[in-house]
Amino acid sequence: MKSITADKQQKRARRFSLKWKWALGAAFGIFIVFAIFSILIFNRFTAIMLGQEQTNLRDTMTLVVERLNNQSDTLTHATVLPYLRPDLATPADEVPKSDQNAKKNIYTDSIIVKLAREDVTVSVYNPNGKSIFASRNIPTKFKKTANIDIERTKIHGVNGFIGRRPIRSRTTGKIIGYAQVTTQLGTLRKDQNQLLKAFFGIGLLAFLISGLVGYLLASYFMRPIKSMTDTIDIIKNDPQSAERIPQVKRNDELADLANLFNDMLDRMQRYIEQQEEFVEDVSHELRTPVAIIEGHLQMLNRWGKDDPEVLAESISASVQEITRMKSLVQEMLDLTRAEQVEVHYPHAKTDVKDVTQQVFNNFKLIHPDFTFTLDDDLDQPTIVKIYRDHFEQIMIILMDNAVKYSEKRQEVHLSIARTGNQVEIAVQDFGEGIAEADLARVFNRFYRVDKARSRDKGGNGLGLSIAQRLVDSYHGKISAESVLGSGTILRMSFPILNTLPKGESPIATTDDSK
Repeated sequence: MKSITADKQQKRARRFSLKWKWALGAAFGIFIVFAIFSILIFNRFTAIMLGQEQTNLRDTMTLVVERLNNQSDTLTHATVLPYLRPDLATPADEVPKSDQNAKKNIYTDSIIVKLAREDVTVSVYNPNGKSIFASRNIPTKFKKTANIDIERTKIHGVNGFIGRRPIRSRTTGKIIGYAQVTTQLGTLRKDQNQLLKAFFGIGLLAFLISGLVGYLLASYFMRPIKSMTDTIDIIKNDPQSAERIPQVKRNDELADLANLFNDMLDRMQRYIEQQEEFVEDVSHELRTPVAIIEGHLQMLNRWGKDDPEVLAESISASVQEITRMKSLVQEMLDLTRAEQVEVHYPHAKTDVKDVTQQVFNNFKLIHPDFTFTLDDDLDQPTIVKIYRDHFEQIMIILMDNAVKYSEKRQEVHLSIARTGNQVEIAVQDFGEGIAEADLARVFNRFYRVDKARSRDKGGNGLGLSIAQRLVDSYHGKISAESVLGSGTILRMSFPILNTLPKGESPIATTDDSK
């Protein structure tokens, strides 16, 4: 046994804990969501930056063209250099005085300053396609175009943009050259790399934090399940243990599960105790009739076979004891079923007024020598949550008990009335009564006030115990009042489920759950 337990504990230690599964699942889930979000942001950022690069390229071409289209003759290196690289121009190549302000504006404009970026190259070609100026030595293929043309291509194996535009003279309107601007998207790549590093770092941090938070939350939420597992292990080793899951101070599904689990353990404990009580009670009660039958059979075996009087007496006594044993076993089974009605009949409903009148009429019929009185204060059907056969069984037990102990004054009073939201039923006899010391034990199993007289009357001391179990199972109350020598009153009450107006049929009186 110890080796089996050790093996189970070792397997439990080796397994991948649900807390880790929860933690890693939450971490991966958050990481995937973050990754998808990052990809969307990265793509959107790239699209915006590409759009900005195209805009910058277009603006650069426009500014170059505006600075060079004021000439009327074909562009040459000497006429272009003062506008685009004044630091390299000779005094003979200086810009005319009329254009000094324009030259000054070019280099104070923030966009023109961007020409100095490493990834931007400005080239100017004459109308024949010959290169006359290049800010950097980047071999690119030139082609003539009549309008603005921007295309994405690879430059030195790197993605970039090439923009081309003809330069038309303001005065003559003819093409005096071509402007070509190339950008290798270096700034975009740097920004992309920084953004990827930021996303990776934040994603890793989010994975670790979400994993840690998931583990802590899993540990917190799994605490009742851990307590449940420990309780199951204790109950498995000791079925009689009173160990239960500690009260979960949370209002969630796990708290409900813990409460249901404790209720299930209580019910199992109760069933085990009922089984033990059943075995003990049956063995105790059957011991006497079995001994009596055994004695008669031994007597018959020794000398009673040839004595008709002894034979008849032994057979009669044995049959009587067998009948009592049969009755006892049936009542014990009834008592066991009474303790389990909450499982089998959870939705049954019964009209108290109807069943009470039926039982009253039946007892008047089978006991014509008794005087039965019914005080019925219910003016309409009164519905309670109880299986009809069980309510009828309770009434029969109470009425039969009253008849059984009414010897001198053969009179029984039955009354039913409504008090608030309860219906009350009382059965009164005028027999010998019960002493106050015995009154608290009349609902115990096999208890008899006068054992000899009760056995003569055919009772086994289980009727009131069955009635009490049935009443308790349907959330009712039952009690006894008695004065020694004057009689006994047995009272019971049930919560009313519904009342119906006169003339309307009562709801179904059988179990609805099946």
